[in-house]
Amino acid sequence: MAIWNDPQPTQTGFGASSGMNAGFVQGAALDAGLRKYMLSIYNYMTSGILLSGVVALLFAQSGMAEQVFHTPLRWLIALAPLGFVFAMSAGMGRMATSTLQACFWGFSVAMGLSMSAIFLVYTGPSIAATFFATAGAFAGLSLVGYTTKRSLSAMGSFLIMGLFGLIIASLVAMFFPIPGLGFAISVLGVLIFAGLTAYDTQRLKQTYVQVAGTPFVEKVAIMGALSLYLDFINMFQFLLSFMGDRR
Repeated sequence: MAIWNDPQPTQTGFGASSGMNAGFVQGAALDAGLRKYMLSIYNYMTSGILLSGVVALLFAQSGMAEQVFHTPLRWLIALAPLGFVFAMSAGMGRMATSTLQACFWGFSVAMGLSMSAIFLVYTGPSIAATFFATAGAFAGLSLVGYTTKRSLSAMGSFLIMGLFGLIIASLVAMFFPIPGLGFAISVLGVLIFAGLTAYDTQRLKQTYVQVAGTPFVEKVAIMGALSLYLDFINMFQFLLSFMGDRR
């Protein structure tokens, strides 16, 4: 006897199979897009750090760094990277992608000029050793941020608060030298930026879902590279302050 209102639960219809296949294809496309997006971020970041390193080394070896850092021009060199960061953050929505890229490379050059001072203070081998130590730590922390299933948002909020405290403590140390404060700031700085590396990696991964398929993907990748660049460089500088051998 035919049961006309039977929903036929045992039927494996073409529609169900197509839905599963479509979901699989969509998920695979999302994963491929995410990998491409994250690779773009790391490529920008790595290229920016290498550019900064080359500029810093050449500027220091030319003798110009030692001359410039004894003049008021040193303040312009020190503050220029901050100007690029503010300009990129405030103008991201209005800037064309090519303009944002140019700003990122300009920032990398400015950071190189600013960081050339480390070659006047620390020995080359200690700078190289600290750089590779930072690179290894950064790779591990970024991998943790990318793979962990645990939300790091609460930790991120705590670290950002700690970052403001670190800035205040650094300003206090500049005007009121206190024994041991500089070492404490360096240790806290390493810990804060180590945590921010994992947090920012997870945040950038989660952001992709919101911008996938939009014209903003490349811009978000550039700004993501800027965030990770700052995490790396700050961790490197704080590590160098107590790992580096002074000249």
